[in-house]
Amino acid sequence: MRWVIVLVVIVALAAVGVYNAAGRGAPPRLTIDKPDRVVGQAGSVDVTAEAPNAQFTELAITLEQNGKTVPLFALDDATHDAASVTQSERDTLRISRAISKASIPELRSGAARIVVTATRPSLLNLRTLTSTASRDFQVRLEPPRITVVSTHHYVNHGGSEMVVYKATPPDVTSGVRVGDVEYVGGPAPVAGVDPSVKVAFFALLYDQALNAPIAAFARDEAGNQARASFVDNVFEKPQKKSQIDLDDKFIDRVVPEILDHAPQLKMATPTGSGKDMLPAFLKINGELRTINTDEIAAFAAKSSATRQWEGAFVQLGNSQVEASFADHRTYFYAGNEVDQQVHLGFDLAVTSHVAVVAANAGTVLNASWIGIYGNCIIIDHGLGVQSLYGHLSSFEVKAGDKVARGQTIGRTGMTGLAGGDHLHFTMLVGGHMVNPVEWWDPHWIADRVERKLAEAR
Repeated sequence: MRWVIVLVVIVALAAVGVYNAAGRGAPPRLTIDKPDRVVGQAGSVDVTAEAPNAQFTELAITLEQNGKTVPLFALDDATHDAASVTQSERDTLRISRAISKASIPELRSGAARIVVTATRPSLLNLRTLTSTASRDFQVRLEPPRITVVSTHHYVNHGGSEMVVYKATPPDVTSGVRVGDVEYVGGPAPVAGVDPSVKVAFFALLYDQALNAPIAAFARDEAGNQARASFVDNVFEKPQKKSQIDLDDKFIDRVVPEILDHAPQLKMATPTGSGKDMLPAFLKINGELRTINTDEIAAFAAKSSATRQWEGAFVQLGNSQVEASFADHRTYFYAGNEVDQQVHLGFDLAVTSHVAVVAANAGTVLNASWIGIYGNCIIIDHGLGVQSLYGHLSSFEVKAGDKVARGQTIGRTGMTGLAGGDHLHFTMLVGGHMVNPVEWWDPHWIADRVERKLAEAR
């Protein structure tokens, strides 16, 4: 009889052990991949659920909002049909379910929560192992609003413009979209103005179509958008064509120095001269020019959100224009066409090592070598507006310096891809090179900038 009691005790202990072991198994692993912080008029719930062999006794997704619970997915009911379920790996299920007003009529703007619950069987199906995951997010079903405040907007091909507009709510991303290029706006530099009033400088780039669509836009974090057309007229501007005859003296002078400053090209200085240097020159004139354009455009991200300048920009005094903006150049060597490029600035010459002044007040972002521009200064004037000074022989400022309009910042030279001593000057809007002529014109500044800011008041 005693051995029966012992056997019963052993079996009971074994059962307890097996039961406890079953409880120590890992519960399902749940990851909510989407939504992120915000969902707009169309979004999705994406959930990853992991369990051995992807076996679940329960897997449910619900939406909680305004005290109500809305089922979005369950393994054992009709909501399963509204979702996409894939077994991407042996132990992994991925569930995706649309969130929109059309698919979920109960959806409202405001705070919401996704809740995921999953259960899997344990060892020998003695127990169930359960996990829960949740994520809070915001629903935004109403698009932002945008209204243009300023009037009379005229854009020159290759030139700039400014618009004053009102975007609500004030925290949305807004600005102007020209073709596929976006120019983000910033707070209007007007004391006491409504924070929803913004300004944006933008451009119709020299290589964009004259009929490229131009519109102010506002876009919230959920992807909802609003737009408003506002441009009154666009004007074509003739773009010059010129021929550049390359000689061995020029090529032999510029190629070695530029390659010494261009590790991006991963190219050693060729031996020989003239014709031997020509392939390197062409790589500099093409590939390095493109790299430099991207490097310069990156400085737009460092532009101040406040306006730092006043009045018209200063042109190099007593200078002769040797090349203008959007000059389409064809390069010839030994009588043969070898390259074509577009010159995006003004070449201004006086005499050697003439003092170069800041075209307007701002902050120096760069005072160092930039590829084809040689020694180059970039000054930020705020609100995405910047100026560039290339081919300098020396610097008198450094990155981070505040400069005043007319302050000496360096001296002209022939560093980089320069045929002689001169200043290469251009203006930048949103990192894109634009025609400086407008910025030198006090009447343009008065009409296109100051008048519109006065309207904002």
